[in-house]
Amino acid sequence: MSRKQQLLKRHRRNKRIALLVSLLVLVAAGVLVAWWLPLILAVLLWVAHEAWFADHLFYSPKDDYQYTFAAGTQQAGLRLEAGRLVPDVPLGLVGDETLVVEVQLESSWLGRFLDPAVELSGDRQAFERGVSGKRFINLTGSAQALAAGELGLRGRYCRVVGQPTLWVFRHPDYARQRVMVIAPHADDAELAAFGLYSQADESWIVTLTAGEIEAEHYQQMGLAKADAARLKGRLRAWDSIAVPRWAGVPEAQCVQLGYFCLQLPAMRATPDQPQASREAQLDDTRLFRQFNAFALPGDVDGAPTWTNLIADLRAVLLKARPEVIVLPTPVLDPHPDHICAHAAVIDALQGLEWQPTTLLGYANHLHDNDRWPMGDAGAGVALPPQFDATQILEPYCRVVSLGHQQDKAMALGMMHDLQPRAPFKRRLRRLLQQVLAGRDPSPYGENEFFRKAVRRHELLWVLKQD
Repeated sequence: MSRKQQLLKRHRRNKRIALLVSLLVLVAAGVLVAWWLPLILAVLLWVAHEAWFADHLFYSPKDDYQYTFAAGTQQAGLRLEAGRLVPDVPLGLVGDETLVVEVQLESSWLGRFLDPAVELSGDRQAFERGVSGKRFINLTGSAQALAAGELGLRGRYCRVVGQPTLWVFRHPDYARQRVMVIAPHADDAELAAFGLYSQADESWIVTLTAGEIEAEHYQQMGLAKADAARLKGRLRAWDSIAVPRWAGVPEAQCVQLGYFCLQLPAMRATPDQPQASREAQLDDTRLFRQFNAFALPGDVDGAPTWTNLIADLRAVLLKARPEVIVLPTPVLDPHPDHICAHAAVIDALQGLEWQPTTLLGYANHLHDNDRWPMGDAGAGVALPPQFDATQILEPYCRVVSLGHQQDKAMALGMMHDLQPRAPFKRRLRRLLQQVLAGRDPSPYGENEFFRKAVRRHELLWVLKQD
């Protein structure tokens, strides 16, 4: 069982206990006070749960984030003076550095009901309600104001205590190199790295699976389950080839490998054994490869095997010869297909005559917090929850202009998987959170990824750099 599954199991167990206690209280209220009181209390409890307690947060907001950065990373002390961050020493910043500030936050009582945030000049980064601990704010893009001592900072429903510490990470401009983004599913490349790949001198997008399962939206059109899955897979295969064109990536540099969603772990476990689609009644990947501009080794038999996947990746890597590969990082992202996508690339690079100089990781899902990045669309992206101090992590952040944010939102809007309406219960929950918890909806779309991914920062992680 994965750590994510363990956390979810514990969360559900605790929720069942809380529901049982609530039921006993309601019964007692009905017996001791009045028969109608439990009905009113039940409605109020449900509204409170949806507004304030429905987030999947699998840790205490009082826990310190535990980041360990590489030895030799530049540090500098900062102090708060009249609501501005002032460096203790001259920083010598060029302007393109990744800047992270370590702070200690203490929530106010109101911050238990409304999302506490740190407000910066032109930005607001939100944190967990009731936050009380060490957090890491992202100042990337604010180098000039910070160096001049003119960067405003104040808590909203929280306060900054103690002395902040600045961490400075310097990297080359990876957009000036040949970039390949590995996407386990159509839309992963856009969610994680649209800002990077849309601005790179040369980009390749390689999507591993058709993402054909969970096609209930298409079943509502009257299609049988297998037919709906095939239609969804074909649409998402088309998305993986067509949507990057919006960012200027040539069709010939977008590749769909057509393997089946959530079958990568089984493929990896038995490399030569085909793993058919769970829902599409297919054991041949070639239906979803029809939009590719060139042939791949797996086209010979269409067998959905790990051996074919590695051969396909090796062929694409040798054709594209990327200097930078952007791929999921299992350190932060627990999705099984994302973990296997990372492993597949590492396997494919073993002994290959072409090697990238840089691997950049991304996390579109987290173990501990399903709402991260917290806060509103367009805001900055603070560092995510991290509780393993033995992991040495190096963030790399790009600033995404408003124009590129809007282009990114439109690219996500073209993705068929993000278009269907959310279930009624989820829409009602968001309405209650908007009214009672002050959470604004994204102006770009209803799907949660429009809020989480369309931001002024794209946060990646340096996994390898020569």
